[in-house]
Amino acid sequence: MTRYFTKIAIIILAIWTLLPLLLITSSAFSPKSEIYQFPKPIIPSRFSIDSFQFFLRSYGTIPSLLNSILVSLLTVVFSLSIGTPAGYALARFRFVGKETFKLAILTTRMFPMMLLAIPLTVLFIRFGLYDHLIGVALLHTAIALPFVVIITGGIFGSVPKEFEEAAMVFGATRLGAFFRISLPLALPGLAVSAIFAFIISWNEVFAATILTVQNRTLPAQILTTLQASPLYFRFAGGFFMILPALIFIFFMRNYLFYLWGRSGS
Repeated sequence: MTRYFTKIAIIILAIWTLLPLLLITSSAFSPKSEIYQFPKPIIPSRFSIDSFQFFLRSYGTIPSLLNSILVSLLTVVFSLSIGTPAGYALARFRFVGKETFKLAILTTRMFPMMLLAIPLTVLFIRFGLYDHLIGVALLHTAIALPFVVIITGGIFGSVPKEFEEAAMVFGATRLGAFFRISLPLALPGLAVSAIFAFIISWNEVFAATILTVQNRTLPAQILTTLQASPLYFRFAGGFFMILPALIFIFFMRNYLFYLWGRSGS
């Protein structure tokens, strides 16, 4: 009975997750005339790319799309570069205030971005980072970093320490044992961290809106033009918001399956 209800819960969760994606995709590929029909057919009578053409031809869409991709990739690189050593240190070393440090990492997510808007704007203007993509990437890194540190810390904690000790017995340095032993075994966890960092950066809209004027990301660009845009523009924008994250997860799925299989075994 437990297994039966578990399968039902998984199916309901899958439907709850996939139904909005299906509706957005169907509306994005529907003719403009069918979008305003009620009730709207789930499957369009014919597939049309008019909405995408209108969306891509709109002012600032292509540059903002490229900006979002660049900012998200920079966020992944920065988050993994900082969070991976921090997670390894939490998993391997004992030091005073270790648990307090873990708690302090999580408390950085307690403050809403709206409260930090004015201080961040003043700080970015003072350091010359306002309306620069590198500034947005740094802020997104600060948002994603707690998750990356916690995830990588748990992954490195699951890698037996004896593997590194055996490598050092045969002449490897601690750094060499990290790169040759621990890091390859932790790649699935790093893939999960990369997915989290990419999606957090890709979907973040408030900070990108207040910290950019000319170099906006795609969510910020859509937000600023949403009120004056027709309905089919919004569906096309929603589809473009979903697509890169799905592609990124698709290429990372092998690491996720490996991590799931290893945790199950």
